[in-house]
Amino acid sequence: MENPDTNSHLDNMVLKKLQDSNASIAIVGASNNSEKFGNQIYKDLRSKGFKVFPINPKEKFIEGDKVYSSLSELPNNESIVNFVVPPKVALSIAKEAFQLGFQYLWFQPGSESKELKDWLSTLENIHSLTDSCIMVQSLN
Repeated sequence: MENPDTNSHLDNMVLKKLQDSNASIAIVGASNNSEKFGNQIYKDLRSKGFKVFPINPKEKFIEGDKVYSSLSELPNNESIVNFVVPPKVALSIAKEAFQLGFQYLWFQPGSESKELKDWLSTLENIHSLTDSCIMVQSLN
């Protein structure tokens, strides 16, 4: 049975978490390449005062900040996990996030797929948001 709070295109629980003054955001697909959304989103959220954790197994530092190679390296699982990666990668890392106990998953446009949405619909206690850009929503 599909959880009505899960998979909604604008899941209120994910947005509420974003509005929390202590919100931290793990950015899966953060990049040093300024032409990529992973870099633009990272810089945007950091400039807005969010505590951001760049996740990328191929980088050591992004914008001078330490990079984590995977979600398992983060100090806790309280962050919103924001996905800026291709759909197949997003699904794989979303499954890892679920296993690690992360509850707030945000998929940037282009990172989601039908397979991912179908998988999310089977989960309880996971709040997900798709089809919405975190840079736009963080303005509110």
